[in-house]
Amino acid sequence: MSWKRDKSTIVLVVLSLGLVFMLFLRQTWHMDPLQDLLLGTVAPVQYALSQLINNAGAKFQALVQMQQREAQKKELEKTVNQLMLRTVELEETKIELEILREQLGFKEANPQYQILSAEVIGQDPTNLVRFLLIDRGKRDGIKAGMPVISSRGLVGRIDQVGTEWSKVLLLTDASSAVSAMIQRSRATGSVQGRTGRNLVMRYIPQGESVEVEDIVITSGLGGNFPKHLVIGQVTAVRQSDVEMFQEATIRSAVDFNRLEVVMVILSFTPIDFGLPEQ
Repeated sequence: MSWKRDKSTIVLVVLSLGLVFMLFLRQTWHMDPLQDLLLGTVAPVQYALSQLINNAGAKFQALVQMQQREAQKKELEKTVNQLMLRTVELEETKIELEILREQLGFKEANPQYQILSAEVIGQDPTNLVRFLLIDRGKRDGIKAGMPVISSRGLVGRIDQVGTEWSKVLLLTDASSAVSAMIQRSRATGSVQGRTGRNLVMRYIPQGESVEVEDIVITSGLGGNFPKHLVIGQVTAVRQSDVEMFQEATIRSAVDFNRLEVVMVILSFTPIDFGLPEQ
């Protein structure tokens, strides 16, 4: 126990002497070399540690900014997608309103017809038999033979009827034939289907006036279609002195590949059309 007390006393004395020595050096300005030594040793370590902390802070700040930019980017993409969808919806609404406006205009110009609008729900995928499927059928009063039109002109006729659907044989089908008339000269003939939008008007008597850009309309002869429905416009005329008739190539007023909505004339009953009701 005596040795422990002596050891403590010695340590205390050494610390006291060291403190006195430090005070003496400070008062006599002999502390500077020691400070220089300490600063020279500690400063590089402090600088390196400071740089390390600064670099880590900069990287952390850059990471935070990158995350913020990524969040802003996602928010902008979300806004752009919403605006795009809204634009598409507005454009579709505009197109639908235009179609309805055209149909309304046709109905107002032809109050004698009872007309039913129908949406196109299918097309002939092979194009061998030109037809459309519409979403109206027996429940809506549709019958075989009824004329089908658009606001631009004649589309075709009802060929088959289901409960909630109907098949429309297009004017461009090879089996289609419509009694027609040149609007300007009143020359008559028969318009028959061909591939694409081109039709051919046959059996036009020689000597009748037929010119390019003439408008062709239904004549009503035969009783299969109403009078004065627009069929198309003459694009070429073929004449021959040795033949009884002349022919004209007709471009249909209707773009059959772009039809979305059509109208069925319910109030017209074809005469002896020859189609079985289904």
